[in-house]
Order: sequence, then structure tokens, then C-alpha cells
Amino acid sequence: MVQVTAALGLGPDQVEGVLAAASLAPSVHNTQPWRFLVRRDRIELHADPRRRLAATDPEDRELRLSCGAALFNLRLALEAEGVRPLVSVLPGHDAPGALAVVRRGGAMRITAENRALLDAVPHRRTNRRPFLEAPVDPQQRHALVRAAELERSWLHVITTPRDRAQIKRLVRRAHEIQLADAGVQAELAAFTGPRPGASDGVPPASAGVRPAMQDEWAFRDFRGPERRPGKDYESDPLVVVLCSFYDGPLGELQAGQAMQRVLLTAGTRGLSASFLSQPVEVRQVREELRRSLGGMLVPQTVLRLGFSTPVPATPRRPVAELLTGSDEHAAC
Repeated sequence: MVQVTAALGLGPDQVEGVLAAASLAPSVHNTQPWRFLVRRDRIELHADPRRRLAATDPEDRELRLSCGAALFNLRLALEAEGVRPLVSVLPGHDAPGALAVVRRGGAMRITAENRALLDAVPHRRTNRRPFLEAPVDPQQRHALVRAAELERSWLHVITTPRDRAQIKRLVRRAHEIQLADAGVQAELAAFTGPRPGASDGVPPASAGVRPAMQDEWAFRDFRGPERRPGKDYESDPLVVVLCSFYDGPLGELQAGQAMQRVLLTAGTRGLSASFLSQPVEVRQVREELRRSLGGMLVPQTVLRLGFSTPVPATPRRPVAELLTGSDEHAAC
């Protein structure tokens, strides 16, 4: 088994800590599709092809989005250790197969804003429960939009009844397509429900309640508990579309970092979030969503935000399982 070593001027324990923080990023069905190659002068971020969801995410778009979120956590954790992270995304021949390479760009002191985001990392959850019928005020919305802008992405806030009806229709259309796809349903079943001892996936305690016919939005069934009589999902959540300014792996990695900054910013403001990912997972629906946004922005994920009760953490793989050696990383 590969051991954690010193890197970027940090000792092995510190490196293990920053990788543990990186691993708390969100991923589809909590697959945790990332690996790290640690060298004295760098930390490389790689995708883990063994954790691909070939039916749900056939183009690996969400895999790279998740890895971008892990990269953002890694940046924050390094800053807290006094390291200015110098990030090269898609480095090519410099690091074959890597999605990103992080080097030491000098010393720094983490800002108060980023410290608050880092403190929110271990408390961030995908909250699949019903939200309260309480609106997200304009100041909070502005903070979320700013968070995406800081990572060179765009957060499109759904505000008009027309846009709301359109995105709701696209979510349901994609959801129905995926319900009829045996491969998508098999992948969902493989990572949900009781799985004693599992270090990935979505356990029943984190699954939210079972969807019902009367729900206005189409939610995935993560095999959680049946809902109490009379307890429905909220009628008016804040729905946003996180977008990049260009298509392809670079845009997805950039949007993943923006997604995590948005989610952590939401957490610092008491907001809960979950995903309505279906429209970006089905190509023809994603293209329709893109056209509805004007054709220039590239939709990367759809988020539902609001206020809810706390949910338990999903399981995580130990850092030792996330490490890759030089003899195997080229395959990632």
C-alpha cells in the first residue's frame, strides 16, 4: 500500500490532513472518484476510472466536476497550512494523466473568508430531505453568485415563473429517461440502500425520504425511509444552474471548484443544498437546457437550496485508499 509522504514543505501528517479535507467533496452517489499522487514537490489529482458511472455519467463530466470540488478543498487546506497553492489544470506531459497538479507557490496566510469555508468542509452535506418553506433572501443569493464568479464560473438563479416551469420540465424529462435506463438504475442501486461497512455510497440515513407522485420536482429515489403522512417536499426551493463559460474538461474542472465554493458558502450561511443533476446527465436535455440559457453558458449542474434539518455525513474512504503510486497513476 502506498504511504503518505512529505510534500510541498509539509510533513506526512499534514499532507494526510489536506488529502482528507479534499476527500470530503461531493460526488454522484458518493462514488469519490479521485486519487492523489504525492511527490515532494507536488500533489497530483487524478480521476479514478474504477469509480466511473458509465451509464449515469458516460462522458465523465460529473466525475471531473467532483474532482474539481476536491481540488478546491485541497487548495483551502493547503492555505490553512501556510502554503500558497500553485495549480496547473490539465498539465499534460508534465504530469501524464493528471487532472491537476498543485505545487508550492510560496508562503501565505489564509484569509478569514477562506478559513470560514474550510471550517465548513467537514459539515457540508448533500441534504436530500424536504426543506422548510422559508425563502432564501437576496443577500444570500448574491453571496452564492459571487462565490461562483470568484472561481470564473456563473450561477444562474431561477427567478421567473417561466424559467421555473422550464427547468422543472427539463428535470422531469431527464428523470423519466433515466428511470427507463436499466444501466442508470443499476448504478443507483449499487450505491444506495443498506451496505454495512461501506466507505462510499449513500446510506439510508443520508438518503432523504422516498419521492411521491405529488412532488412538484422529480427527485431520485435513494431508498431512504418512507415519508411521514402529510410531509411533502417544499413547493418553492431556490433553484440555480451552475455554468461554465466553455465546454470540455477544463470548464468542468473549473466549474467543480466553483460548485464547491458555492456549496461551502451556502453552508456558512445556514443553507442546505442538494442536486437535481438529471438534466445535465442526459445529453439531449442538457443541450435544451443550454439553449434555454442563451446558448453561450454551459450548464454543469443544477442545485436546490433552502433551509432544512441537519443530516448525517456519508461514509468516506480512508486516505490510504486514495493514494496512487508512480507505477499505476498513468492509467488514471
